[in-house]
Amino acid sequence: MREIVFDTETTGLDPRSGDRMVEIGCIEVMNRVATGRTFHAYFNPDRPMPAEAEAIHGLSDAFLSDKARFADHAAELMEFLGDCPLVAHNAGFDFAFLNAELALCGLGAVGRDRMVDTVALARMRHPGAKLSLDALCSRYGIDRSHRVMHGALLDAELLAQVYVELTGGRQIGLALVADAIADTVGNAVSAVRRRIFRPARPHAANPVELAAHAAFLKTVEHPMWGETPHAAGE
Repeated sequence: MREIVFDTETTGLDPRSGDRMVEIGCIEVMNRVATGRTFHAYFNPDRPMPAEAEAIHGLSDAFLSDKARFADHAAELMEFLGDCPLVAHNAGFDFAFLNAELALCGLGAVGRDRMVDTVALARMRHPGAKLSLDALCSRYGIDRSHRVMHGALLDAELLAQVYVELTGGRQIGLALVADAIADTVGNAVSAVRRRIFRPARPHAANPVELAAHAAFLKTVEHPMWGETPHAAGE
């Protein structure tokens, strides 16, 4: 199954107040394995970057000033997204900005029925635990040492690894091993069933053997089985 894990960086928290998307990073995942195909772009938001937002992702007005607008990449992005499920961390936030940008381009919204929220998945798997991307990377032993600041493509790459762990992770490999073991056992059972079983051979002594045994017993002096037990005190 094809899925897209994605992340966005923005000028703020709410597209309804005029905040804009300034970066998107997408990772293609096929059957829980990253294929290596990605989509990544920066956008000029046509508005100043607030200092508090720049402190998070490091994208300045100067850096974004020569970047294309979202509309310039919209068709390419939508082709990459296709119609598969879209995975994001706190996905409602990213969907809100994606659909706001699509609306500004006159394009239809991405349906929320395609939304897979890793925060919701993590809350079910680890109730009461910290659910940030950093915390989940630590929990699953995913190296994030190169994550100095937020970045859409980098965060999507980390989230793809987290998503695999949240949906089975290394247990997927264990399941394959279990299947192999089951196949081996099944083959062994089939081999046993194919064996030709012969009836057991009779082991009862014949008359000649019985007569020889009786003659031997007569030669035994003071046999234990022929002694009379002494009375108590004798």
